[in-house]
Amino acid sequence: MQDTFGRTIDYLRLSITDRCNLRCRYCMPEEGVDSVGHGGILSYEELLRIAAAAVRLGVRKIRVTGGEPLVRKGVVEFIAALAALPGQPEIVLTTNGLLLAELAAPLKAAGLARINVSLDTLRPERFVEITRRSGLERVLAGIAAAEGAELAPMKINMVPLKGVNADEIVDFARLTREHPWEVRFIEFMPVSTGLDYSADERFPAEAILSELARLGELLPIPRRGPAGPARLFRYADGLGRIGVIPAVSQHFCGDCNRLRITADGRIRPCLLSSDEIDIREALRLGVDGTELEGLLRAAAVAKPKGHRLGEADYREGERGMERIGG
Repeated sequence: MQDTFGRTIDYLRLSITDRCNLRCRYCMPEEGVDSVGHGGILSYEELLRIAAAAVRLGVRKIRVTGGEPLVRKGVVEFIAALAALPGQPEIVLTTNGLLLAELAAPLKAAGLARINVSLDTLRPERFVEITRRSGLERVLAGIAAAEGAELAPMKINMVPLKGVNADEIVDFARLTREHPWEVRFIEFMPVSTGLDYSADERFPAEAILSELARLGELLPIPRRGPAGPARLFRYADGLGRIGVIPAVSQHFCGDCNRLRITADGRIRPCLLSSDEIDIREALRLGVDGTELEGLLRAAAVAKPKGHRLGEADYREGERGMERIGG
C-alpha cells in the first residue's frame, strides 16, 4: 500500500481492547471511561481477518495494543494466530507491564517477537500518583520476565512531563548503561480533552536531550533502512540505546508508515486526526477479503500529509488514547 504522498504503509497497529487496569492521568479520567461493551469490540476472528488482509497488502509488522492488551482473555492464542499468518509478519506488543510477569514466556512461545513497556517513573509513590494505582514492583518483575523470555530488544517508553517526572530522565537513561534496552523518551501528545495534564506540561525534545547530556556524551546512531520515529543515541559505555521521539516539536509524519485499527472497529489513518473509516460494519455485513483490502487501501489514501498538533487552531478529539490504541 502507498498513500497519496508516496509513503509505503507496512505497519498495522491493532487495538484489541479499550479496557485498562491503570488510570494514567495523561490518558483517562480518574473514574475511567465507559467500555463500548463486548458486542462493540471486534472479535479475535474479525481482527485476524483485518490482519490477514493487511499482510496481503504488504504489511510486515503488527503491533498489538489496547487499552491494556494483556487484560483481554485469549491474548496469547491471538498472538499465536497472528504469528502464523502467511507472510510471517513481525508481531510486537505494547503493555503497561502489570500482567507481564505471568505472560512473558507464553507470549514468546506463541510467536511474539518484541515488547514495549510503558513506564513513566521508577519511584513507587510517584507511580501511584501518575497511574492512580499501585504496582511498580509488578511492572519491574514483568520487565525482568520479558528479558528472561528473550523478548528483545526490550523497549521502555517514558513520557516526561514538567513538574511531574521530568527529573527522572537521567535515572531512566542510566538503565541503558546497565541493560541492553532501548529507553525512549516521548514528547507528550494531548490527543483528547478532560485530562489532568495539558500541553503546558510537555517537556520538549531539546530539553530531553539537555537532560540526557548530563549523564555523558550522547553518540548518535545512524538510521538504517525503514526507521521508526525515534532519534537514536547511545552512551560510550552503554549496553543499550536512547530514543527521543519529538512527536510534536519535530514531527515524523513524513516517514509515517502505519494504519491503526481501534478496538471498536474503525480504521484511523492518523493518530492525531479524528477521521475514521468504519470496518466493523463491513465485517459484520459479510464482506470478502478483496473488499476488506479495499477499505484498507482507502484508509491509506486518506492519510493526511501531517498532523496539526501544536498549531494554534488545533483542537483535541473526543477519543482518548485508550480508545485509539496509541
